[in-house]
Amino acid sequence: MSRTSRTTLRRSRTALIAAGALVAAAAGSAAAVAPFGTSAAAAAGCSVDYKIQNQWNGGLTASVTVKNLGDAVTGWQLQWSFAGGEKVSQGWNATVSQSGTAVTAKDAGYNAALATGSSATFGFNATGSGNSAVPATFKLNGVTCDGGTTGPTDPTDPTDPPTDPTDRVNNPYEGAKVYVNPEWSANAAAEPGGSRIADQPTGVWLDRIAAIEGANGGMGLRDHLDEALTQKGSGELVVQLVIYNLPGRDCSALASNGELGPTEIDRYKTEYIDPIAAILADEKYAGLRIVTTVEIDSLPNLVTNAGSRPTATPACDVMKANGNYQKGVGYALNKLGDAPNVYNYIDAGHHGWLGWDDNFGPSADIFKVAATTEGATVDDVHGFITNTANYGATTEDHFSIDDSVNGTSVRQSKWVDWNRYTDEQSFAQAFRNELVSVGFNSDIGMLIDTSRNGWGGANRPTGPGASTSVDTYVNGGRYDRRIHLGNWCNQSGAGLGERPQAAPAAGIDAYVWMKPPGESDGSSKEIPNNEGKGFDRMCDPTYTGNVRNGNNMSGALPDAPVSGKWFSAQFQELMKNAYPAL
Repeated sequence: MSRTSRTTLRRSRTALIAAGALVAAAAGSAAAVAPFGTSAAAAAGCSVDYKIQNQWNGGLTASVTVKNLGDAVTGWQLQWSFAGGEKVSQGWNATVSQSGTAVTAKDAGYNAALATGSSATFGFNATGSGNSAVPATFKLNGVTCDGGTTGPTDPTDPTDPPTDPTDRVNNPYEGAKVYVNPEWSANAAAEPGGSRIADQPTGVWLDRIAAIEGANGGMGLRDHLDEALTQKGSGELVVQLVIYNLPGRDCSALASNGELGPTEIDRYKTEYIDPIAAILADEKYAGLRIVTTVEIDSLPNLVTNAGSRPTATPACDVMKANGNYQKGVGYALNKLGDAPNVYNYIDAGHHGWLGWDDNFGPSADIFKVAATTEGATVDDVHGFITNTANYGATTEDHFSIDDSVNGTSVRQSKWVDWNRYTDEQSFAQAFRNELVSVGFNSDIGMLIDTSRNGWGGANRPTGPGASTSVDTYVNGGRYDRRIHLGNWCNQSGAGLGERPQAAPAAGIDAYVWMKPPGESDGSSKEIPNNEGKGFDRMCDPTYTGNVRNGNNMSGALPDAPVSGKWFSAQFQELMKNAYPAL
């Protein structure tokens, strides 16, 4: 497919934005946040009446009314951003939370259902300078509002050009079911209590060449796609694939090393990517929406673990010098992107890796280099995914990056350690803006892997920590209970996170379970294997750490198998600590 014809496959995500001068009126097209396959089949729209009722030097009180102009919804959340440093301190008739400048008001349960033409009103108090203005943009359930209604019940404009049935949609998850991997589902269902989540969609990991045809008697890529066609029926269905076999893979860790050596870029192209691309291009599968997570744990290493960084490793220096990470990612984007039903999402690390100033911008720059290498262009990139196989909380509701305790900023706490972000969602939304600023298309979307970041159970905080110091404030209120943000292997105390769902927040295409819960991150001790997977001390619960985790204990569970193998004890703990609870 030519580069010109591929560009025509993109359908703009751009939404109309309207802002009132004195009272903001905004509306949009979206369905209620809901499980996959239930959210895009209705006409939708709304208007928003945002009124500053009282304002003084130091704060304000506001009232917000959201009116549903579209088909009935059974749940809603409204989002906007403050521009003047405001900080919500109290809300009523909705759960109002804030991360950085981004504010989310979620229905209170009793007012979740909005029939066509009905409204819900909520209010909040916030601190501020006394010069607060009406926000410029509101989003209902993740989509910018413009006051009208859109959806399948809208009349068709006869002047509109015909729509190519193979045209890529804005958000592949909206209005679609997502593939349930029968192999993972069987493992989950075999566990006591596992039937409660065995029907959840998870990623299919193609982590070695043999996985394409089916390793060790398991399902190959065609087997999964054939099963996906059965699950699809007459509706839309997303299949999630993890493309994960770069030369010199994951140069900063041993547990996830792969089969290809640092210089084997030609094997990566001809024996791995080309066969996958050929299967995905089969017309038999043209009706599936195929989402690819492209090469986790790769490009960010070139920024954070190479060169003069104190965390640098010889292996990452080699990969930075030979350029095979960028070449491999570019080649994968180019070849996989030739299929008009493939949606490429590049792995973008997580907030506990790239959230610092000296990692944030340089990572976006190197992603741009990779996306314009080996024949790829930014049009081959539908979005990015964060937190893949990691544990960072989706949102931290009890403290924000703008908080301070006794004059000390939250950024100075030992946990945050000068990071700009406290959670995955605020990082993903900000990183999306950074990626657009370096040249990626303005309509890219983000995914967040929530498979293991719930951090529920009896120890889940219900409010901020004590204000004795900034550390007691943060540590007492944070959901993420890891010993250190740098801990990544089979973390003790973790739980299942938000269930997979489409368009949960502004700029976020979906919460996904890309890492199948219950599959190990790495072995607790050295275990011989034929997959190239080494033993990393970060998976050893007795390990006292290194510079990348502040020389803290690893926090890993004991008795784990090699990465990707079933780890029953972890699966049981994830269910026990799930949030929302099972």
